[in-house]
Amino acid sequence: MASNVSDDGPNSELNEIIKLMWGSNVKEDVFQRWTQGFHFSADEPTALVQWEGGPCAVLAPVQAFILKSLVSETWTSNWREMEVEGVNRLLIRAACEILCQAYGGQKYHLVHMNDQDQLSNSEVTDQTPENSQNTTQEPKLNHSYFHSQLRVHSVDSSDEVEAFYLERIQMLRETFGVLLFLYSVMYTKGLEQLHTEVTDPGEPMIDGEYGYGSQCLINLMITGRAVAHVWNHDQDVGGLKLLGIDKQSTVGFLALLEHLRYCEVGSFLKNPMTPVWVLGSETHLTVLFSFEKQLVSAETPTEVARRVFKSFDPEGNNFISSDLLQDVLSMLNLVSDPEYVEIMKKKLDADSLGIILLSAFMEEFFPEETISVPDTFTLYHYNGLPRSCPNNKVVYQEGSAVLLECNMKCVLDSNPMLTCLHTMSEYYCQ
Repeated sequence: MASNVSDDGPNSELNEIIKLMWGSNVKEDVFQRWTQGFHFSADEPTALVQWEGGPCAVLAPVQAFILKSLVSETWTSNWREMEVEGVNRLLIRAACEILCQAYGGQKYHLVHMNDQDQLSNSEVTDQTPENSQNTTQEPKLNHSYFHSQLRVHSVDSSDEVEAFYLERIQMLRETFGVLLFLYSVMYTKGLEQLHTEVTDPGEPMIDGEYGYGSQCLINLMITGRAVAHVWNHDQDVGGLKLLGIDKQSTVGFLALLEHLRYCEVGSFLKNPMTPVWVLGSETHLTVLFSFEKQLVSAETPTEVARRVFKSFDPEGNNFISSDLLQDVLSMLNLVSDPEYVEIMKKKLDADSLGIILLSAFMEEFFPEETISVPDTFTLYHYNGLPRSCPNNKVVYQEGSAVLLECNMKCVLDSNPMLTCLHTMSEYYCQ
């Protein structure tokens, strides 16, 4: 049964969620960068347009789930020529999937405005890359008024979520669509669970200076888990438990900074269920995707073994202490009797160095299985900022990819996307 939780303004939990996102002080200029709806490019019907820096933390993941639907289903050659009704349904489907991932087990809490009818549809529905500079200069409502007008509509099922957005599609497309959806995701997740997962609840999820979304916010949108790290599972670093991604994701994530070892992206994000990846640079998020479904797969026994082994190697040295062999074998449900373990220690550590190499372990226990990936395939790249696109038009850029030999490095200051892709190729070459 649906219900209006708040008829007189934001309730206390929603106020706390707003504070978690912005901090105690909402800067007006940063807030204005986030005041946009989900607008699609006039030149690419399924590609979302981003007017200012910041909201890519929401727009790129939503775009990734839109593309997930395109990649997962059978489409004819005119998949880039969709009508408005079909595009709206893709947007609603993406919104529902993200909300379902964040669902905290109680209700879906859908945040909307009390005065939606006061907003001019023409203000936002006619925006294109060519006239975006004019429309972004239109006067916007300030954050105090906006937040005073928030209401919450609660429903019990994902079908009711879909029906809600089908009836109110313009709410997503209008001025505050991105923020209203983001608040809905966070409220559906639940304040208690957000405080459990976010590393520092006192640190705003939107940067107060530049308006960029934090990794916690990005992970929440991509996986439903508002954690700060992108490695597999949780890791113990010096007695401190650092939360990571807990399962194979629906869409993936790749980070430019991984090649500098500033972060570690685990296989749950590098090998998602569909060949769609959000690409993270220092300041912006874009999306990479392919219709080549062999690029991803369900986690194989070999991948499980490699992941478990690396969980005992938090520094990424590709070896573990030989004393940990029994624990690794036990976690993989392999023979772990003490006598057998001693025999394998001597075999895998023939020089008595006290370590066991990942390569030696995999060769011994998982010698045959390999990841089957095509040598060449087509990739598409999405960037929602018109000023960053050729001719200021947001369209998918198509290119051919070649899987390089494993010993070839690719760190190119002039082409950061290739550098980022190399972190994914290393996964395939393991």
